[in-house]
Amino acid sequence: MKKIISKGNLLRTLLFIGTVAIIYLFLPSSDTFKYSYSLGKPWSYSLLTAPFDIPIELDSVSMASKRDSIDRTIVKIYRNDKVLARQRLSDFSQHLDTLPILPASKNRMYAALRRVYDDGIVDADTYTELSASAQPTIKLMEENEASAVPAEAMRSPREAYRFVDSVAEADPRHLHLSEISNFIEPNIIVDNDLTMKLREAAYQKALAPIGLLQMGERIVDRGDIITLQTYTILNTYQNMMAMRDDNSHRRHYPSIGKAIVVVILLTSLYLFLFLFRWRFFNDLRKMTFLMILITVFTIMALLMIKHTHIGVYILPFAMIPILMTTFFDSRTAMYVHIHEVLICTMVGSMSMEFVFLQFTVGIAAITTLKELSRRAQLMRTAGYVFVTYCITYAAFGLVKAGFLVGIDYRMIIYFAINSALLSLSYILIFAIEKMFGFISTVTLVELSDVNNPLLRELAEQCPGTFQHSLQVANLATEAARKINANVQLVRTGALYHDIGKMSNPAFFTENQRGVNPHGPIPPERSAEIVIAHVRDGLKMAERAKLPKVLRAFIAEHHGCGKAKYFYNTACNAADGATIDPRPFTYPGPNPQSKETTILMMADAVEASSRSLKEHTDQSITALVNKIINGQIADGLFIDSPLSFRDVEEIKGVFIDRLKTIFHTRISYPELNNKKE
Repeated sequence: MKKIISKGNLLRTLLFIGTVAIIYLFLPSSDTFKYSYSLGKPWSYSLLTAPFDIPIELDSVSMASKRDSIDRTIVKIYRNDKVLARQRLSDFSQHLDTLPILPASKNRMYAALRRVYDDGIVDADTYTELSASAQPTIKLMEENEASAVPAEAMRSPREAYRFVDSVAEADPRHLHLSEISNFIEPNIIVDNDLTMKLREAAYQKALAPIGLLQMGERIVDRGDIITLQTYTILNTYQNMMAMRDDNSHRRHYPSIGKAIVVVILLTSLYLFLFLFRWRFFNDLRKMTFLMILITVFTIMALLMIKHTHIGVYILPFAMIPILMTTFFDSRTAMYVHIHEVLICTMVGSMSMEFVFLQFTVGIAAITTLKELSRRAQLMRTAGYVFVTYCITYAAFGLVKAGFLVGIDYRMIIYFAINSALLSLSYILIFAIEKMFGFISTVTLVELSDVNNPLLRELAEQCPGTFQHSLQVANLATEAARKINANVQLVRTGALYHDIGKMSNPAFFTENQRGVNPHGPIPPERSAEIVIAHVRDGLKMAERAKLPKVLRAFIAEHHGCGKAKYFYNTACNAADGATIDPRPFTYPGPNPQSKETTILMMADAVEASSRSLKEHTDQSITALVNKIINGQIADGLFIDSPLSFRDVEEIKGVFIDRLKTIFHTRISYPELNNKKE
């Protein structure tokens, strides 16, 4: 249980959660419509399919025509406001009672006004329409039922006043005094609400969808001209998306679903690293770099998509396998690249075209850049990436359209920019090395240059050690190549593993010239001086700012082994007394990687091979087996990832290499100078 809840596992879990959380924050709140388009212009984005069923509406021109037709032919609905008529008549009666007019005249005026209201009073516009109509009728709503009613007797307020004036037979002064015009008001009134409902019903019937675009059906593809019908479908799609976003219960569902997809993909990546790349998974620096790389590229893709969907092709996704191949390995690079592409595809709603292009480009980048050791290699890879983009895009276009005419040639420009941005990988590699303490093949090549100041100093002060380091580097390089270890790392580490001997060059056999300073001093002191070259080498490496991975070669090339020459000397001189092995033991640690283990074996074998009196096949084979088997017996390989098969293959390489180095030369015959 304690092993599961370790500090490393907690930090890896926090990296996982942090990556998902940051990506989720940059996700759009919903799948809002994010396209810009114009009628008669080509579609600038990739293939768009219907995410749900979309009704096919009439185009805007047809809609406007039908609306105008309905507006012209719609029949207004009227209602008879009997309450208003009664109120106006009552008010007029009360007003007449206050006037000094004869009762008969009052009765005639009241009867005339009553008849006007009974016949119906309409507004002036309606009266004009009715007068111009050949069959003047109106639809009058009575008892919840509209019926056509003759309107020939209906009057406007002005005509109603004239009618009262003509039939009342009243003194004009009395008519004026009655102020009857103030009591004439239209009682046949347009029912706007009901008329609007009828109009909307007519609209719905006339403007009903003429078809249905089913979910998954093609709407428009890149390069297609936006026709009137396509424009209408896109508008409908946009409106439906807006309506779906307004639903507060569902607007966050797409983002939550995308976050779950990210969790699934990252979990898959974690499982791959845990099962097949345990050392990477166990290295928190590498896991941090990996999560940052995935997060940064995903965020950049989301930001590009927000501005222009096609702009995501400018983003150099091939940089991911390049960086991963440089600091990890090609298999991990491909796995991470595929996961990153899938994450961007799911959270950014990218098409199959995007997945296809990025997949092929990732393969091209990995296969053409197995090991980045020169800048020219990166430029070559960028060229291959560009060609792969173009060919793959053209092939995909042929599959979709059947011809090249429909291909958007602006994509070639985007691919060129994308490939040019890959050149920034060289600068980025340098920055990553400084930030995370990684080391690339480019840096290893630079550090392995024998003109490097530290190596130049080693060659001047300890020429024997320098030659020994070169021979060890050659042996270790061949062994590393045989078992697919990091060849350049082994070579560079071998060149620096003994730099600590510069502190006391004369105390090491390869630098001695006939005088052995160990003679007059006790073996414990000699062992202390010899063992100190590890500690001194680490100090020199730190001052020279050598990468941590190279300092491991200095610390681990003797592991926790003993300075056996001096330990055996002390034991022989002790006459059977027990000798404490600690003063004769190197500080370690034992080799932790394939590369440092190879160096330990090559260092011991190369040094011992010089003590052989005869360099026969049998003696070389016996020496190699004795040295390496002894290291295994001493438990020096207990932390090494090397397999027994690897060890046997390395032995074979050492034996063959030493046979070549110590091959027997024939003696050249002397020229006989005979004088005649």
